[in-house]
Amino acid sequence: MFGIFGKSEEDIQELIDNKQYDELPTEVIDELAKDLIVTTEPMIDEYRVTQRLEVITAECVFGMNLFKDFFASITDIFGGRSSSSQKVLRDARHTCLTELRREALIAGANAILAVDLNYNEISGDGKSMLFLVATGTAVIVEPK
Repeated sequence: MFGIFGKSEEDIQELIDNKQYDELPTEVIDELAKDLIVTTEPMIDEYRVTQRLEVITAECVFGMNLFKDFFASITDIFGGRSSSSQKVLRDARHTCLTELRREALIAGANAILAVDLNYNEISGDGKSMLFLVATGTAVIVEPK
C-alpha cells in the first residue's frame, strides 16, 4: 500500500513497528494519524485525559513567490479575494498540522489538545515568507 512513496512496503512497516515516524513520508503520517484527535479545545467532553505527554510544536516557512505577491497586491488595490494567497495559507495549515501529528505520534499520543496556529509574515529584500507555528498538548485519551 505504501510502496509508492520511495520506500518498499516492508521498509515502511519496519519504520512504523520501530516507531520511527520522523522518517515516514507525509502521506503515511496522514494515514497513521487519521484517527488522532486534533482540536483547539482544552478538553473533550466525551474523553478523559489519562496522560499529558508534552507540549508539541511544528514550524513551517513558505515562500510567497513573486507572481503570487504581484497578483495579491493587485487584488489588494481593486478588492476581492486572493485565491493564490488563500491556497498558500491552506497548504501551510495542512503541512503544519501534518507535522504536528507527526510530533504527536513520536510522543506516543492519540490526541492533541489546545491546538493553536500562529501566522506571521517575514519580508525583506523584496521577498515575502509565510511563517506558521502550530502548538498543542500531546495527550493520551480514552472514552469516558
